[in-house]
Amino acid sequence: MRLRLTTAMALALMVASPALADMEAGKQFLEQEIGDMTTLSQADAEKELQWFVDAAKPYQGMEIHVVSESLTTHAYESKTLAPWFEKITGIKVIHDVIQEGDVVEKIQTQMQTGENIYDAYVNDSDFIGTHWRYGQVRDLTDWMEGDGKAVTDPYFDLEDFIGLSFTTGPDGKLYQLPDQQFANLYWFRYDWFNDEKTKKDFKDEYGYDLGVPVNWSAYEDIAKFFTGRDMSYIGGPKKVYGNMDYGKKDPSLGWRFTDAWLSMAGEGDKGLPNGKPVDEWGIRVNEQDQPIGSCVDRGGATNGPAAVYAVQKYIDWLKNYAPPSAEGMTFSEAGPVPAQGEVAQQAFWYTAFTADMVKKGLPVVNEDGTPKWRMAPSPHGAYWEKGMKLGYQDVGSWTLMKSTPLERAQAAWLYAQFVTSKLVDVKKSQVGLTFIRESTIQDKSFTDRAPDLGGLIEFYRSPARVQWTPTGTNVPDYPKLAQLWWQNIGDASSGAKTVQEAMDSLCEAQEKVLERLERAGVQGDKGPKMAEKHDLEWWHNYSVEHGSQSPKLKLDNESEKPITVDYDELVKSWNE
Repeated sequence: MRLRLTTAMALALMVASPALADMEAGKQFLEQEIGDMTTLSQADAEKELQWFVDAAKPYQGMEIHVVSESLTTHAYESKTLAPWFEKITGIKVIHDVIQEGDVVEKIQTQMQTGENIYDAYVNDSDFIGTHWRYGQVRDLTDWMEGDGKAVTDPYFDLEDFIGLSFTTGPDGKLYQLPDQQFANLYWFRYDWFNDEKTKKDFKDEYGYDLGVPVNWSAYEDIAKFFTGRDMSYIGGPKKVYGNMDYGKKDPSLGWRFTDAWLSMAGEGDKGLPNGKPVDEWGIRVNEQDQPIGSCVDRGGATNGPAAVYAVQKYIDWLKNYAPPSAEGMTFSEAGPVPAQGEVAQQAFWYTAFTADMVKKGLPVVNEDGTPKWRMAPSPHGAYWEKGMKLGYQDVGSWTLMKSTPLERAQAAWLYAQFVTSKLVDVKKSQVGLTFIRESTIQDKSFTDRAPDLGGLIEFYRSPARVQWTPTGTNVPDYPKLAQLWWQNIGDASSGAKTVQEAMDSLCEAQEKVLERLERAGVQGDKGPKMAEKHDLEWWHNYSVEHGSQSPKLKLDNESEKPITVDYDELVKSWNE
């Protein structure tokens, strides 16, 4: 039964409720929450806020529901920015912050049922291939010129975003709007690496300088050197480890590999943001961007020599150079371990841990609050070549489903722009350290804070950052395919299968999904079209003839000459 409001009832409700859209609230927001933490002038900030007040008028009194995974950045949006947005615009936002796997489950359910569960999602850009192929999300390029035009901020400066290439489909259209980004980099004890006795001991033993490893051969030497070493002569523990990782057969083990570990080894093709025709998952596409295989006998590389090498190195380093407990840890359990002061370096470390690694009182933080550690570009494996991606970047991005009613999507789009605007981005980035805008990265407040953040600002200001990218468009159904990785690689890390057997099983499992998608035809002419089978040598030669490299043949020698670089010289070269 629907209730019809009389004019008198409506007026009574308006009197009883607070002002729904108020520029005075906007001015309070600037004064109380933002202060000088914005790249905008006071006048420009007020102008943009007035636009939000005016654009929101048709949606005043609405309650919308959005969701994101549990990161510090999203907690700030949910607890602080959403209430301010309501005061300024009159639109109430219920911003749920839940586990990443639950976000995936919700968006999958909405895709499968058409039921509007959330009005907008902060959904990893790893879904770009999924969203482009299934056609169930609003492409933002057309949206901003069409149904979303009246609610698209004219002061937004879309070109200021650093991650738009990650959320753009093969058709050149934008499908998602970045909200937060963080990379996986190399982490090391800067204080230990610069100690004179430690440097001398290393050079005496290995014949070259201790420094940031450029390749995996150097990383392995450094891991071997530090494991079991007594560092008490400079105030460290009597026994330290040269590597940190995790190995429990758990969904988080899948991220450890889908988040570009194989490309760091050199498994895929050249190209940014992702290798083409073979990507970092080993999936090959044809010229129409249709996936045609994952195993080497269909031109893929998931079970090729470079991929097997990548997983074997991970296992060897985990077993030989990491704390014994690491083999039984998940991602979240392993994350805090380097901060405990017994680890010399970590090849696969997420910058999202930065805020927790710079807290005063930790063994890895100096008395003045500066870190004893630094982050630097990741080392690469023996199959890697210049022009390939070098690591992973997580890009949580606003995603509007077509199944969301138009008015609700418009109101949610206003909120998505508010929390990613120049108005708030410097303050939000100071809280969460997950950068999405060039103007924010270059802001003076981060120049001032850089010494306390262990190289984070230097990295994001460097030309190197373009080599850290999310999962690309070759992956046609991220949820279905991603879950296959932890189960199969878990068999290798546990010893239940050899690495080759595990990667054979993984590529075959991926191809079963691709074949089902092809038979179902649900992705139309964007979906998989499986290739004929040939041997590795045939496909490698075919690739070379057509200007690519993958799948690659096994190298005669997978141990390169180790190369290191001085961290301070590296940063200086970026600045120059």
